[in-house]
Amino acid sequence: TVRFVDPKKHYQAHKKEYDAALEDVLLRGDLILRKDLEKFEKRFAAFVGTKYAIGVNSGFDALHLSLKAAGIGTQDEVITVAHTFVATIAAIVHTRANPILIDVGKDFNMDVEKLKAAITKKTKAIIPVHLNGRICDMEAIGQIAREHNLIVVEDAAQALGAAYTGKRAGAFGLTGCFSLYPFKILGAFGDGGMVTTNSKKMREMLRMLRDHGQDRAKGAVMLYGFNARLDNVQAAILNVKFNYYPSWIKRRREIAKLYYKKLRHIRNLALPHFEGKEYFDVYQNYVIRAERRDALKSYLTRKGIETLISWQKPVHHQKGLNLQHFRLPETVRLCREVLSLPLNTELTDEEIADVCAAIQNFYDTHKS
Repeated sequence: TVRFVDPKKHYQAHKKEYDAALEDVLLRGDLILRKDLEKFEKRFAAFVGTKYAIGVNSGFDALHLSLKAAGIGTQDEVITVAHTFVATIAAIVHTRANPILIDVGKDFNMDVEKLKAAITKKTKAIIPVHLNGRICDMEAIGQIAREHNLIVVEDAAQALGAAYTGKRAGAFGLTGCFSLYPFKILGAFGDGGMVTTNSKKMREMLRMLRDHGQDRAKGAVMLYGFNARLDNVQAAILNVKFNYYPSWIKRRREIAKLYYKKLRHIRNLALPHFEGKEYFDVYQNYVIRAERRDALKSYLTRKGIETLISWQKPVHHQKGLNLQHFRLPETVRLCREVLSLPLNTELTDEEIADVCAAIQNFYDTHKS
């Protein structure tokens, strides 16, 4: 079997370091808001290129608390995309603001022309989603935001280390919001998230919001907050992982090149290699657009190759969310065509070759 991700193999490769980090934290009894978290926040901010980073419990918390800290509330409109995980939209709804969903372009990211058309007098913020390890066109989005005095909160959950014109995801907006979910490139052993910002005011507000509204230095509860801290135990693990992060990005880019080399001649596929030398993609996912996608996925499953569809039903077609009034044809097309291939740093070149050979064989034997 070629695994989509392989947490067991990953743990075995770094077992001694992870076990030592856990033992050190537990012997110290440092479980909540301790030096491991402070160290990780400083390293994270330095890597992204911002003044501050605030550890939170999840990528959703990063988005939700960012919007709350920025003052987004009842009847405000926040523009984002539907081709994203539901958490992006849920973060808006839970501030009592209204999500305004727009379509995406061929690179799966926010269509800037659609963004311009969606702005109204009620628009207060934009959440560009940097999907699959590629940044949105932040030059254009930033210009639009400045022209209309709008807040930008980056959903960078899948884009840690990705860059545009040399500037990394999470350093463009008022905040950058990251997920440290276990299957992200930099993932905890449970849930986790991070917010980056250059605003001291936002940093202070976010630190209170994540910790029940407390200002611990003053010994006072300043506002109604949430329980949304990043555990110190997870931070200790993430500090170990962060040592390897640049090499993991390098390997993922190598894997993407191997996929491209072996699959580019198959006319039934569109591969995720897009124009623009100003972009540096980290390939959180390697997402192809495939003819007869569902049949291809079933065939690969029979061959022992794990793949993933994100998302088979568009988020705005989920009846329980009351978003069916949005018309987003490119998003709908993508949900019919996209397939994520195995991509993890434990993959061997031989396994990649097996995946590509299976895909080639499928289309050779299932010709139109």
